[in-house]
Amino acid sequence: MRLSELICRIEGRYDPAWAEAWDAVGLVCGDPESEVTSVLLAVDPVTAVVDEAIAGGAQLVITHHPLLLRGVHGVPATTPKGRTVHRMIRSGVALYTAHTNADVADPGVSDALARAVGVTGALRPLQPSPADPRRGLGRIGELPEPVTLREFTARAAAALPKTAWGVRAAGDPGRTVRTVAVCGGAGDSLIDTARAAGADVYLTSDLRHHPVSESLESGPMALVDAAHWATEWPWLADLAAFLSPHVKTLVSTLVTDAWTHAAEGVQ
Repeated sequence: MRLSELICRIEGRYDPAWAEAWDAVGLVCGDPESEVTSVLLAVDPVTAVVDEAIAGGAQLVITHHPLLLRGVHGVPATTPKGRTVHRMIRSGVALYTAHTNADVADPGVSDALARAVGVTGALRPLQPSPADPRRGLGRIGELPEPVTLREFTARAAAALPKTAWGVRAAGDPGRTVRTVAVCGGAGDSLIDTARAAGADVYLTSDLRHHPVSESLESGPMALVDAAHWATEWPWLADLAAFLSPHVKTLVSTLVTDAWTHAAEGVQ
């Protein structure tokens, strides 16, 4: 189908109007009238993903993270992002981004994360949208049965793609958890919201020392921190299932998390 037709389908599910005011979503480069037979889905619009798209014959890359989040006055090929744009255009590959509009969609990024770590029951937003309470940031739901924090952390590590960052937990490892809150991507702004919603454990990424320490002092809710890329990657499978009846889709398995190595210190 034409790229413009595919964009209409995507935006019917992830309305650009739902994106935050600071965000940059939508078509980044590409001709809306061009034909698309194959799409590559990825979290990050980085060089390795562009290489994968070109090698695989994709005419479109859809990413979660924007390439041009901050305003620019040009895209010369003398810059990394400029080179990416030029290379995609020369290769006939379009780029489309669904970011915070996909975060708050129903279903969206956090729904996929919750299902990946074993939440099977109904989900509701942690921070509902005023316009539609079915949408919003984060999700909260129940595990089929209680488990210890240690077990839940191991389950999350097994369910999410492996990264150098890994999965780490804050709280009593033997504490029983059942009500799970999640937020794909950086979610420390929702720590208090998750606690107020009754979560036993809150899984997100990019957690910082001071908010975590203060949270543990404020109550028993445990925190689980995973790599930013890993918490958003499960959404790609949902997007693939949505698009696959209309176009060939491939989910990139390249680990594009920024952290590439970890080492343990000697005590």
